[in-house]
Amino acid sequence: MLQKYTLCYASWWAYYCLSQTSGCGKLTFMKILTVDIGTGTQDIYLYNSDLDMENNFKLVVPSPTMIVSQQIKQATKLGEAILLTGVTMGGGPSSWATEAHLRAGLKVYATAEAARTFNDDLDAVQDMGIVIVSEDETGRLPETVRQLRLADFNFSAITNAFKPFGINLTGLSAVAVGVFDHGNAPAGISDRQFRFDYLDRRIRELNRLSAFAYRVEQVPIIMTRLQAVVDTARDIDAPVVVMDTAPAAVLGSTLDPKVSIRERVIIANVGNFHTLAFRMASNGIEGLFEHHTGFVDREKLDKLLRNLAEGTIRREDVFNDQGHGALMYSSSSIKLGVGDYDVVITGPRRGMFQPTRAGANKQLLRPYFPAPFGDMMITGCFGLLAAAADLLPNLSEPIRASLHNKAGKGVAPWDVE
Repeated sequence: MLQKYTLCYASWWAYYCLSQTSGCGKLTFMKILTVDIGTGTQDIYLYNSDLDMENNFKLVVPSPTMIVSQQIKQATKLGEAILLTGVTMGGGPSSWATEAHLRAGLKVYATAEAARTFNDDLDAVQDMGIVIVSEDETGRLPETVRQLRLADFNFSAITNAFKPFGINLTGLSAVAVGVFDHGNAPAGISDRQFRFDYLDRRIRELNRLSAFAYRVEQVPIIMTRLQAVVDTARDIDAPVVVMDTAPAAVLGSTLDPKVSIRERVIIANVGNFHTLAFRMASNGIEGLFEHHTGFVDREKLDKLLRNLAEGTIRREDVFNDQGHGALMYSSSSIKLGVGDYDVVITGPRRGMFQPTRAGANKQLLRPYFPAPFGDMMITGCFGLLAAAADLLPNLSEPIRASLHNKAGKGVAPWDVE
């Protein structure tokens, strides 16, 4: 079963004994904040080990790059120059808004770290028309220049979002954050090729989905966006784990009961910007491919997923179609057309796999849409939580008990302080 691969089972009795307090015998609890940051939304889940997973609090709000995009558009409308400070963050909407701002003939200044949001090569950033300034120079810019801070992870904003509802984020046992990171490719190397070489290397080093998660001191220097999250989380008084978003979503999907019972399964995360599909078995990852969602449709994805199942998918075919690539670690095939589904589909663009108005094409793959603990949108957060259990052994028992305790605790939210 996939649960053997994702996380080892922990007995409820072991958790009970581990978490007793002296005196009253009440179970102690832990709180872990998980934040899955995508292109369209950032999905936030506050785990409390005393509650069933379904009873914990969550938020789905605009992504940081969407927020910055709106701020830049407002400046464009008012004809204001902008200064971008902060750290490297996800692009997409914010990058498109910046390009539109420049096309409008308006000035864009940026510090070096913020400028790497657009390209790790600062010469390429300057070629766009962005003026790179030092920290000292920012103070000498005209007061009319609107300053915008770039960052994927804003702990203060999340804290303030929970506060009006009487929820505080003090005393956290850990924080886990997911972002997508191409990595800092050397000059002359494609970002797409560089990322896929990185995925290949990590799987060969540690063949499990949590291989793409790190404690802060372990983050590779080449993963600049993950490093930027680490920089913005330095003041948090708790262990911090960072992870790639797509493997987090796939790992979270394995917690769905109809997925976890399968020995081998294909799971695709169809994101707003990227689609990443893994072929999973009880002993690890057997293959994967990654493409840009904007370059695929249902028919193309069906073909790619069939080829992944058959073991015939080729790296160059995906790369030459403007995707990242494909990798196979097993020559055996997975038989489709058996059981009640062929592939597991998650992510905000999973609607691509819904039946067409003309009716379902019997030649198309039969999808299953997982909803671990009843919520598809928080799937990546559940994956982050599972990865934290792998990376933080002192916290693993309660987390695993929550993720795999089918009986449930049955504790009402009002009975937990």
